[in-house]
Amino acid sequence: MKKMMLAGAFLFAHACLSAQPGGGFGGFQRPEIKLQCSEKFSDINYAGDGEAYHTLDIYLPQEERSSYPVVIHIYGSAWFSNNSKGAADLSTICQALLNAGYAVVTPNHRASTDAKFPAQINDIKAVVRFVRGEARKYHFDTAFVGISGFSSGGHLASLAAVTNGMDDASLGDVSYDIEGAVGSYTSLSSQVNAACDWSGPVDLPNMDCGEKMKMDPSPEEVLIGLPLTGNETRYALASPVTFADADNVPIHIFHGKTDNVVPVCQGQRFYEALRAAEADCGYTEVPEGGHGFNMYTEENLARMVSFFDRVRTTPARIAD
Repeated sequence: MKKMMLAGAFLFAHACLSAQPGGGFGGFQRPEIKLQCSEKFSDINYAGDGEAYHTLDIYLPQEERSSYPVVIHIYGSAWFSNNSKGAADLSTICQALLNAGYAVVTPNHRASTDAKFPAQINDIKAVVRFVRGEARKYHFDTAFVGISGFSSGGHLASLAAVTNGMDDASLGDVSYDIEGAVGSYTSLSSQVNAACDWSGPVDLPNMDCGEKMKMDPSPEEVLIGLPLTGNETRYALASPVTFADADNVPIHIFHGKTDNVVPVCQGQRFYEALRAAEADCGYTEVPEGGHGFNMYTEENLARMVSFFDRVRTTPARIAD
């Protein structure tokens, strides 16, 4: 009961901080938002288990074609929500991608109160495999599969990108099964071609690098299931910054300078680590941007689309 009360308090406070017309916190937007699309497929179970937290929605662009490049977009919730796909920045990020000709997939995933890490990244990897396995049915062109996310969704999108091709993540004597075995398409690739991180917590052992919302226990402690002190390696293995490497696929980071939920130093550290590794990366810091607030400007949405377009039209591809 205490965890549920904390989750509710965080979601309410987070929504209030992030409210903006037509955008904001994934979970605050109303689920009745109507996207401009040619077709929507709702509540598809990607794990084959009948659980709502393993469902996704698919949106196809208005301009009908034989197939579409794909972007998976993950809602934010501090990992507390298992059913916010209907509020995943639909009228902002998702609509911009649809307008640019991308099919958009918005998945649910297990909450930190349903299962501890790495369950959440296991679910997202399963979504990528599902996109490949069901490509013909839903008109996906899997030559390009991008991934995006806001807040905790940005964490999961970034982690999916920097662990491409990785079955297990290990540091010292600690190891996590990053790939997992969710769903029916475990023989297919979970690799993505590019990622956008919107305000994500990406360096979990160092969330106190700047001003942030305080909770006891913190959302990252609930996610890992253990306190930070004495378990720093586990937190590091759940952090995208740990896996910054020259071989990472391109990543673009968006973060608000005035974000007081996930401090801007998180985005800065990720960008610095990627640059130090000589990875293909970009960084947009929004001077008046908060946690979702003032982030989804036309300029930033266009920058996201241009980034995905640039990667998609580059000759290098990840094999299906």
